[in-house]
Amino acid sequence: MKRGLLLLAVPIALVALALACGGDDEESVATTPALNTNAATNNCPAPSGDAPAPSMKTYAAAPDASTIDPSKTYIATVNTVRGEFKIKLRPDLAPKHVASFVFLANEHFFDGVTFHRVLPGFVAQTGDPTGTGSGGPGYTIPAEFQTQVKFTRGIVGMARATDPNSAGSQWFVMYGTATSLDGQYTVFGEVLDDGMSVVDCITPRDPGKNPNAPPGDKIISVTVEEQ
Repeated sequence: MKRGLLLLAVPIALVALALACGGDDEESVATTPALNTNAATNNCPAPSGDAPAPSMKTYAAAPDASTIDPSKTYIATVNTVRGEFKIKLRPDLAPKHVASFVFLANEHFFDGVTFHRVLPGFVAQTGDPTGTGSGGPGYTIPAEFQTQVKFTRGIVGMARATDPNSAGSQWFVMYGTATSLDGQYTVFGEVLDDGMSVVDCITPRDPGKNPNAPPGDKIISVTVEEQ
């Protein structure tokens, strides 16, 4: 079964996103991706650090959500070529998604993975080791939708296909507010402190898909601390 037709990943997913958002503005932005303008200025450092090659691992099944204790705090440190930011994971909202994210981080699944889609004012998306927007971990996660936490700047959500229960490894950080995503995609974390200053600097693969263009900014490593 083909997996990974995720949020902003391929044209089919773009249509699904436009329907979920219910507005022409989102569809226009989604189909014409642009570089993050902040990263093109002196406000952002040049990329640095060596990212490893992605592992391209796949797994037969998602991890058991019981490996996560909702009463504890889980902080993910995402080290990228643009700097480091931290995500407070939300097992109280989405224990299955958090269990999957922690599992994949511990497996070094995200190491070397590109931010393959960056849409200013909307999202920065990563989590696909193929860098194409169509890859995943080999399993899917059932939806854990809620409306308590809204999709606003700094919220971290999981991409999916038209099937609500099709999330995998691709995740995104919100640059702005998208109320039409509320209750339609799973929230499983939020960027802490001034981490958005790093996320603002992330740039994607060349939006024109020039085969000679450099790849988008990469993740060096993701580690999770349990408190």
